[in-house]
Amino acid sequence: MTYCVGIKVNGGLVFCSDSRTNSGIDQGGLSKKLFTFHQPGACIYYLLVSGNLATTQAVVSRIESDLAMADTQSLFTMNSIRNAADYIGQLSLAEQGKAGSSSMFQASFILGGQISGQSPDLVMIYPEGNAIAATELMPFLQIGESKYGKPILDRIIKLDTNLETCALCALVSMDSTLKSNLSVGPPIDLAIYHSGALQPGEAYHLPEDSAYLREIHDSWNQKMIDSFLQLPPLSSVVN
Repeated sequence: MTYCVGIKVNGGLVFCSDSRTNSGIDQGGLSKKLFTFHQPGACIYYLLVSGNLATTQAVVSRIESDLAMADTQSLFTMNSIRNAADYIGQLSLAEQGKAGSSSMFQASFILGGQISGQSPDLVMIYPEGNAIAATELMPFLQIGESKYGKPILDRIIKLDTNLETCALCALVSMDSTLKSNLSVGPPIDLAIYHSGALQPGEAYHLPEDSAYLREIHDSWNQKMIDSFLQLPPLSSVVN
């Protein structure tokens, strides 16, 4: 399975993904799920992928192939992030169609980035090819095993939240998912994009034995326990 989250705030964008593709009794698969496509001074895109691995790999391969060909529609010829989302949605539908109509081959994507002269944007692309955008009321988007990591995002992420806090929130959201769902697993990839930069920002690859991931897990776990023990007792209820 998969868990990926993209965050859009005033300061820019944050992307976080796991790397597990399956988790069987005797076999676990890993695959990259965060991709960056950059044309210096013109545009930058970040793509998170979830769903059937054959479909997502084929879509990424087609994106790369189109970028390498002159006079061909590609991410670098798009005039908006929304149009780029439509382009990826059509690639996904085409790849799913090659395999038949089974839902087994479906895939979802989160696309974010910035085109010169425009503001950063963040959209989620459904298996059907259509897309929705992050909004002021919902400044983050998730794909895959989203339910475990959503509560902390709901509480913390606002439009004026700084990028450092957003990145930490994404990691805590990921940690909550790792704790509750064995089908999601490290390495964890994290990327931060600063609005207006038009070039990649900070990027982190955190393996399973990462001391920092362990520190995040232990610190967050202990603080939740401490907070729980400080809740008002039931005896304080006035009937």
